[in-house]
Amino acid sequence: MKSFQTERKFSYRDLFYKLILFVATVTIIVYFLPKEGQFNYQFEINKPWKYGLLQASFDFPIYKDESQIKKEQDSILASYRPYYIRNKDIGEQMIHKFQNDYNVSLRKILPSVSYYYYIEKQLKDFYKKGIISSSDLSQLHKDSLAYIQEIDQNTSHELAVQSIYTTKQAYESLICSDTLHFQKNLLQQCNLNNYLTPNLTYDAKRSEALRNDLLEDISWANGFVMNGQKIVDRGEIIDKRTFIILNSLQQEWDKRSETTTEKRLALVGQVLFVSLLIATFFIYLELFRSDYYQNRRSWYLLFSLIIFFSVISSITVEHLLTSVYVIPFAMGPIIIRIFLDSRTAFMAHIILVLLCSISLRTPHEFILLQSMAGMVGIYSLRELSQRSQLLRSALLVTCTYAILYLSLDLMHANDVSQLSTHIYINFIINGILLLFTYPLLFILEKTFGFTSNVTLVELSNINTKLMREMSEIAPGTFQHSLQLANLTAAAANRIGANSQLVRTGAMYHDIGKMLNPAFFTENQTGVNPHDQLSYKQSAQVVISHITDGLRLADKYDLPQVIKDFIRTHHGAGVTKYFYISYQNEHPDEEVDKSFFQYPGPNPFTKEQAILMMADAVEAASRSLPEYTEESISNLVDRIIDSQVQDGCFKECPITFKDIATVKSVFKEKLKTMYHTRISYPELKK
Repeated sequence: MKSFQTERKFSYRDLFYKLILFVATVTIIVYFLPKEGQFNYQFEINKPWKYGLLQASFDFPIYKDESQIKKEQDSILASYRPYYIRNKDIGEQMIHKFQNDYNVSLRKILPSVSYYYYIEKQLKDFYKKGIISSSDLSQLHKDSLAYIQEIDQNTSHELAVQSIYTTKQAYESLICSDTLHFQKNLLQQCNLNNYLTPNLTYDAKRSEALRNDLLEDISWANGFVMNGQKIVDRGEIIDKRTFIILNSLQQEWDKRSETTTEKRLALVGQVLFVSLLIATFFIYLELFRSDYYQNRRSWYLLFSLIIFFSVISSITVEHLLTSVYVIPFAMGPIIIRIFLDSRTAFMAHIILVLLCSISLRTPHEFILLQSMAGMVGIYSLRELSQRSQLLRSALLVTCTYAILYLSLDLMHANDVSQLSTHIYINFIINGILLLFTYPLLFILEKTFGFTSNVTLVELSNINTKLMREMSEIAPGTFQHSLQLANLTAAAANRIGANSQLVRTGAMYHDIGKMLNPAFFTENQTGVNPHDQLSYKQSAQVVISHITDGLRLADKYDLPQVIKDFIRTHHGAGVTKYFYISYQNEHPDEEVDKSFFQYPGPNPFTKEQAILMMADAVEAASRSLPEYTEESISNLVDRIIDSQVQDGCFKECPITFKDIATVKSVFKEKLKTMYHTRISYPELKK
């Protein structure tokens, strides 16, 4: 009951994690999806229309372009006269102020009364013609207005802008108009600008009302488009009129505001659509890839890629950053193919393409192109071990885009001249961006804990620091590892396992022997240190190469999959030589098996099982007195059958057929390694 409850508890926790991942994925994708009602088309005048047939989904006017409207506005506003209110009291007050100041102080400055009469006359003339603020006059000049409407009490009349003064202009005219009779310096000493102030004030309310009345007579539309009417079709050149119609459609689209109910319904639809696709992918993992379903690293990789490309696609479409065909969607399935498998890569790609398609106005073309490009990317890259392979895949994906789009274009075009050409540049950029998959693999490996074939190939290079040290410190172990790499790779190829993985695992499985190389027979040169130790002590030294190997693996930052080979290549077996020898010396003693037992665990992958079999077979083959076909065959059968009987392979998905195939490969390779020859018959006498 306790075991059942524990299992149930873990199942619930696992389900909780999956539920959180599901909700988070749906929420993020829906949040970034373009909102309905947005105009998601890109177009340029004198360029071909790159989308499918576009028809009006509602009635809308054809708005005039800005230049035409500006021309009509300028024509109508030529008769526009803004209103200004004249304040007679200001002029009278300023003249009265001058008269008082003259009697008090200015009389002392001015040499004669003629100055007084001159200034008074000029002030009366300025206020009669009108004084306006500098900002108002600048605005009149900016609007190219020659006249204004002056409101004096209840009457109005036109007043030429040219005849109006600003305070600055009035002051300059006052001191400079008659320098022959009146000295300029004396006039400047009188601070005459104190008596100059605007008496014409802009009447904003009346002026704007008049302006609006005039502009209301302008027709902002120059035609009408009916619901269902064709606007433009694929490949057609966008002329000036079509360009204006498309702009009008965009303006009208932006004006059409959705109600709260419509927004909610659209949101519910998006949530349901995304939830259905993500749930489908979850079901696929549960039914067909349960190992990925139980591995959180696989979850995070798969859903991170789906979320990333969905968000990038949505942002690109919503903000019209660039063409959606620039985004390297084939990168997703290629990455999944490298780390996981091709079926999962294809399924994830289809889900991703469908998710991104709802952001587009013309999704069918997008689905066709991206589905085919994803399949080509998956099929062209079985195993990534060289950079040139990725270059080839990028080239094939680009060609697939181009050929498929050309075929679709030819089916819709009426003339060769209507074929789109600019989109092929997007395909080339897509292919270039696809090359960034190679450096991205390193980041993903470190982030999610996966190991690619590229890394395995790099690790299997015998010129790495750790391999060079092994060849110097433990040359016998190094040669043993090289032979094991060849054996295991051949066997893995024959049964459909990962040959590169098992080859690299074989290279590193015995690195722990580097710390005590002399205690292992392949590195001994006549002196055996085990002669000075008890069987238990010897067993512990031999067993320690597992833990020592794991410490070295941590030191050199080896991937977890390589550490698993170090941990499992002896499984939970015993050091049989020392164990049996101890039993023989102590026949009456109950021997504690734990002193002679490896820490384990037993292999849990095909590759680990192959290495365990190869390690035992290759080591035992060195002790054969003679290398004949029969002796090698018996040795292989005996050792592997013994491992099967001991239950070493109960936890890994290897079949009896696979084991038989592995045996056959080992026999062939060992016969080649030891140069066995046929036995010559003896002559009968």
